[in-house]
Amino acid sequence: MEVRRRPVKPSHTKGSSTSAAAVDRRSSSPKASDALPLPLYLTNGIFFTLFFSVAYFLLNRWRDKIRNSTPLLHVLTLSELAGIICLVASFIYLIGFFGIDFVQSFICKSETDDDHHQFVLHEDRSIHCSPPPPEKPPTAADLPPDDEDLVKCVVSGEIPSYSLESRLGDCYKAAKIRREAVQRLAGRSVEGLPLEGFDYDSILGQCCEMPVGYVQIPVGIVGPLLLNQCEFSVPMATTEGCLVASTNRGCKAIYASGGATCVLLRDGMTRAPVVRFSSAKRASELKFFLEDPLNFDTLSVVFNKSSRFARLQGINCAVAGKNLYIRFRCSTGDAMGMNMVSKGVQNVLDFLENDFPDMDIIGISGNYCSDKKPAAVNWIEGRGKSVVCEAVISGDVVAKVLKTTVPALVELNMLKNLTGSAIAGALGGFNAHAANIVSAVFIATGQDPAQNIESSHCITMMEPVNNGKDLHISVTMPSIEVGTVGGGTQLASQSACLNLLGVKGANKESPGSNSRLLATIVAGSVLAGELSLMSAISAGQLVKSHMKYNRSSRDITKIGS
Repeated sequence: MEVRRRPVKPSHTKGSSTSAAAVDRRSSSPKASDALPLPLYLTNGIFFTLFFSVAYFLLNRWRDKIRNSTPLLHVLTLSELAGIICLVASFIYLIGFFGIDFVQSFICKSETDDDHHQFVLHEDRSIHCSPPPPEKPPTAADLPPDDEDLVKCVVSGEIPSYSLESRLGDCYKAAKIRREAVQRLAGRSVEGLPLEGFDYDSILGQCCEMPVGYVQIPVGIVGPLLLNQCEFSVPMATTEGCLVASTNRGCKAIYASGGATCVLLRDGMTRAPVVRFSSAKRASELKFFLEDPLNFDTLSVVFNKSSRFARLQGINCAVAGKNLYIRFRCSTGDAMGMNMVSKGVQNVLDFLENDFPDMDIIGISGNYCSDKKPAAVNWIEGRGKSVVCEAVISGDVVAKVLKTTVPALVELNMLKNLTGSAIAGALGGFNAHAANIVSAVFIATGQDPAQNIESSHCITMMEPVNNGKDLHISVTMPSIEVGTVGGGTQLASQSACLNLLGVKGANKESPGSNSRLLATIVAGSVLAGELSLMSAISAGQLVKSHMKYNRSSRDITKIGS
């Protein structure tokens, strides 16, 4: 909320031209004192005299009518009617003269909302677009006449932008036409957003709709990461300076200490529809039916027919009044599996309607899954791949590579990752920066970036071992959601990164082993990132390293000019 005082004199700058115009309009608007072409003191005297004399006259006439018992008191003579008109006119003048502005608003509407306020109380609840920086309007591309006609049709709305691919049969041409139409509609240039060098056919109907280009994100390599006696060069797509370098230092420390060990605890994707009944009793009956081991085989047959890889593992239910939330968990091979499990769930719901015809299916997802949002059910029960990764870092490596000490790391981890996160009320966030590494690996390998939310659930543990000489570090991640087939994994760049890790596509000999290996690589990379960042904070190097490696030395003002 802002209280501002009206300036006495209008400013001559461009920014105050509006207020200056308002002042001019205010000064030219009619006032009560303009009622007669006489000096102000004479006008005031006339209307004061008129008001009181007419009021006295009308009161006397009313009193006489009452005394004489004149019938029809409401019938007015011509003199009385003229007196009432003069009384009203003088009353309006006097009220306007004493500054009650709403009366004048009936006489003459003000052209601005704040012309009559000495102080303006203003609370801005609207969203203001900042004035765009001066830029040259985008120049029309040199297009063939046919393409130019298409662009004009898209701009006018004659051809929907989303239908260009089906109309033209050429995804690249559709992106080019749409790109030009967007520039003309927005009046802004998208120069710098690449168009060439991308296979737009590969994303049609699968990855992205209505493309106009693609965004470039640099990919760095960390490693070798020695994990379960195997070496991996891990790709990380990021724009955050120091992240790759820091994770690489963690990989170096792990390698020098003999490597890390990673164990897969669970592997099951979930989907939880919500259904409703007429009573809580009926909802409970379905819960007991679904959780009865005697019915599991029948439900598995119905669920598994949706895919040759989907295998139902279990069903957990939660009741909320008349509503029932059913959490299905199943293995999905090398796919991340959201579509696969959803098809299986739909099969089971269709089957249940035979025995529970009063069941009302509210939604295929009731947020008890829980997908792309922090949830305790994922933290406790797991979703996707549940992984624990550990390593023992020797004291010499802690001192020489990480530039800190074992006691300092253990104390920092307790006060920061455990106590600090607890004070903050963290849900699955008992770590330093697991999301950094998870996001970078996800983008590089074609995973769903939004699933970084639950995939980054992680608790980092550190404790001294071997009489306090060495450091035991572990990360426990209960819900890493990854796949090596489907979605963005098929794109050329992401497929190349998966191939670098040796997990490209589906494993025909052992379905699901590629996605499980990718989950362990993610956890191992997180372990390296946690180790390095915690060491930098412990040694007081965090700010210094970011100032050195995460700040551009280029003169931005010269680049902009």
